[in-house]
Amino acid sequence: MAITSPAGEALDTIPKLLDRNARAFGASPAYREKEFGIWQQWTWAETASEIRILAHGLIAMGIRRGDHVAIIGRNRPALYWSVVAVQMAGGVPVPLYQDAVGEEVAYVLQHCGARFIIAGDQEQVDKVLEVFDRLSGLDHIIYLDPRGMRKYHHPEIEISSMARLKERGLTHSDKQDAALAKTLAAQDGATTCVMLYTSGTTGKPKGVVLSNRNIIETSRASSELDGLRHTDQILAYLPMAWVGDFIFSIGQAYWNGFCVNCPESADTTMTDLREIGPTYYFAPPRVFEAQLTNVMIRMEDAGAFKRWLFRRSMALARRVGSAILDGRPVGAMDRFKYWLGGICIYGPLKDTLGFSRVRVGYTAGEAIGPEIFDFYRSLGINLKQLYGQTEASVFITQQKDSAVRADAVGAPTPGVEVKVDDNGEVFYRSPGVFVEYYKNPESTRSTKDAEGWVATGDAGFIESD
Repeated sequence: MAITSPAGEALDTIPKLLDRNARAFGASPAYREKEFGIWQQWTWAETASEIRILAHGLIAMGIRRGDHVAIIGRNRPALYWSVVAVQMAGGVPVPLYQDAVGEEVAYVLQHCGARFIIAGDQEQVDKVLEVFDRLSGLDHIIYLDPRGMRKYHHPEIEISSMARLKERGLTHSDKQDAALAKTLAAQDGATTCVMLYTSGTTGKPKGVVLSNRNIIETSRASSELDGLRHTDQILAYLPMAWVGDFIFSIGQAYWNGFCVNCPESADTTMTDLREIGPTYYFAPPRVFEAQLTNVMIRMEDAGAFKRWLFRRSMALARRVGSAILDGRPVGAMDRFKYWLGGICIYGPLKDTLGFSRVRVGYTAGEAIGPEIFDFYRSLGINLKQLYGQTEASVFITQQKDSAVRADAVGAPTPGVEVKVDDNGEVFYRSPGVFVEYYKNPESTRSTKDAEGWVATGDAGFIESD
């Protein structure tokens, strides 16, 4: 199904969504980043301008259609812009895990044949240079943070700053407008959007090729299920190379036009979470468990009256909080007590956790303890579970509001079909199903059949409801 705007324009690539957002939400925030303790902000109009300049710079540096461009570093607006700039210029972005060691970096760079690397800082540049003798075809390293990079040079490749890349883009923009327009016009839903590598726990990592159609169709369906909108806020703190971050921070962000907030560092993530107060939030179970453990430890150090009040309030929340959240009937007196508890206990606690504005929260990746799951929902936090894979562009199943349980992962996301074979293995097919494993047709055939059904390797069962 072709996705179009109300004006009839095709919205089948991420660059086209960027153009739509610059016109529709031009003055609205698109990205924020905390730097030196201060939040910097870029609107959608400013973001579109920055990305276009970077795309012009890449064209000036000689990027060719289909070139793979590795991107490695922590979550920063400029690196997200680089992903879309690479797409605009006709390349394929390949995000890498920032904590990957040299051996892992070397494998991915050699496997995808990257000609360009956009690195966040000196540490990432050093990783690449350490394994350079094992690489072939690498022509350019572009770094974002100039600290420590002043005397870096290499006899075989060009090492330059992103500031220099932007200078080239500005210098050559007039000459390259026609070439860029031609490249963009040739892109559609079938054009490769990104290549993401699997974890490699059962062998060498595989490059999962995802098209614009995969990402946009999945982003649309999952966003409509949860009622996401352009006024939402997310915190981008998970690895850029993980498919979840890509779908949240690029796919859904560009489909809906909401704001992506980047923390200052890993050490300040929880503080930045409280300052931003995201309305849409994802975290693996270990993060929710760690936050709950911290709350309980702090309560043990509180005074006797505060501990008594907290325990009484949480007992009430466990009894009626989830029911109120799901819209189920609850007695008037319990509703009043819960409202009062919200003023005295639940509201301040959610604010401390950074969840005071969360409308939609998700967890996935491993089983979450029922007591942890119920604790957050009892506070009125709409925490739900999903089941997904890189090969599915994340979403296979989601929990709908008012149909949330700790022991299930929900119904298929709209547009997704799920079945379980006689051995209990879960299969699915959807518009988000990956195109192929790069340079690995055997694994592609063994994972995805001719009818589009994908073997997950996971066991599961479908209940009657």
